[in-house]
Amino acid sequence: MKIAVVGSGALGLYYGALLQRGGHDVFFLMRRDYHAVKQAGLQVTSPNGDIHLPQVKACLTTEEIGTVELVLVGLKATANARLVSLVRPLMAEDTVVVTLQNGLGSEELLATAFGAEAVVGGTAFLCSNRGEPGMVHHLDQGSVRLAEYNGGLTERLQGLAAAFSATGIPCEACPDLTRIRWEKLVWNIPFNGLCALTGLATDKLLACKETRQLIIDMMQEVVSAANCQGLSESIDAEMFIDKMITSTERMEAYQPSMMIDRINGLPLELGAIYTEPLRRAEEVGVLMTKVGVLYALLQVTE
Repeated sequence: MKIAVVGSGALGLYYGALLQRGGHDVFFLMRRDYHAVKQAGLQVTSPNGDIHLPQVKACLTTEEIGTVELVLVGLKATANARLVSLVRPLMAEDTVVVTLQNGLGSEELLATAFGAEAVVGGTAFLCSNRGEPGMVHHLDQGSVRLAEYNGGLTERLQGLAAAFSATGIPCEACPDLTRIRWEKLVWNIPFNGLCALTGLATDKLLACKETRQLIIDMMQEVVSAANCQGLSESIDAEMFIDKMITSTERMEAYQPSMMIDRINGLPLELGAIYTEPLRRAEEVGVLMTKVGVLYALLQVTE
């Protein structure tokens, strides 16, 4: 497939590198890493084995890339005012747009611009950080879950999942986009926000009895809101929260993306990860009180 990666941060660089190594024709829309990658290629360090791609198709504009079969969106949601204009030059009649952005709202934005049938939503459970220009550090995890915006386990969706899996990206085709979005929020809402607010990595928050309980309480609020969103199947709060806590403990001292953004003085993805979920929860009569307090503290410290 001819693939365009829009948003070549830690996520886009990692998945794009695997897709290129797997034989796909990958184009990366780049800014910070452009000159380094042009000179020395792309380097990925990973516990699964390091990758060096000496030749990478790095571009400064999507017009330079042209139309593609697949657009992989890894752009931060804070840049969504530019998302449609960036994607438009990449679109042909049968182009599929897969958005792996955090939070809620990106699929709706893309579907309004390009039609619901063009959009696939996804969630990535990935621990990766950017290093020096031209380098990304994969630390742990890496699985992806995909779902059609229009719902259902289509042949196209299963084909995409198989193509991703064949390149070393564990990928699951799922029938319910709303469910996988809210399941990701169960992790993102407490850990991203608390790590950004406190400056502490995940291991420190879980090692403290009080913050560990606060994380669990917020996760329960998110599950309660999720289960009122018309899911195809309700989320089992106790089982799912235990799974999230256990998997996070295995990450050791992980710094989520929002914590790194705050350290670097970048804007936080508050709209997609907090504003929109809180709004949708309130619409169905669920008040995420502790999540709301965290959101307020993040807002006032921005």
